[in-house]
Amino acid sequence: MAFDLVQYFSEQIKIQKPQLFDQYSLKEKQTYIDEVNVLALGQLISLWKQNPQKLYQEVHTADPLYIQEVARHLTTSAHNQSALKATELEKSLSDVLALQLTELKQLDQTGSFGQTGLTELLLGQIEHLSGQAEDWVWSTNQLTELLGSKPVIQQEVSLEATMQEFNQMVHQAQPVAHDDEPTIEVKTPETPTWAYIVSPFVALVILIFLYCSYCQLVSF
Repeated sequence: MAFDLVQYFSEQIKIQKPQLFDQYSLKEKQTYIDEVNVLALGQLISLWKQNPQKLYQEVHTADPLYIQEVARHLTTSAHNQSALKATELEKSLSDVLALQLTELKQLDQTGSFGQTGLTELLLGQIEHLSGQAEDWVWSTNQLTELLGSKPVIQQEVSLEATMQEFNQMVHQAQPVAHDDEPTIEVKTPETPTWAYIVSPFVALVILIFLYCSYCQLVSF
């Protein structure tokens, strides 16, 4: 894996350009540093892939006009969605591009990379850049192979919320009784009139039978 220039450049920006985005909160400052850093580095990689010889020359000359041209191209891109003002974005991109080219020159001189070595180093940064920014950044600096590389953060669903949703689903699935449905009334069979007349006589016969049985038992 190639040396991580993304993180290295980010730290160098903080050290060499402490005033950059100093008017923002610490969180916003870091966000804008990361944004400009990956915008600039991604553009250098794209340009290097198109013409490595020219970019290798620019590493050693760091022509201010060329740097300004690249920064303006990024700023005026139709894909640019930065929250920074155009003038602020272009100025910060120019500063960061100049810093990155200077650092690449020093790395080349120190490590004797040469054009081939720097090519391997820069192309190896694609892996480090993956997932570091929104898609508009990669569309702007033409590093389109990184489109969709940023993971989508899904909101965690708590167990309690899941159970509530399940209970609601079960409740909705239960049949609901409707008041307007017809009610079937079950009538008990009526007792005939003669039964009320005969009942006392039947009871009397039973009592006489029981009395006779009792008398027989006593006589023994």
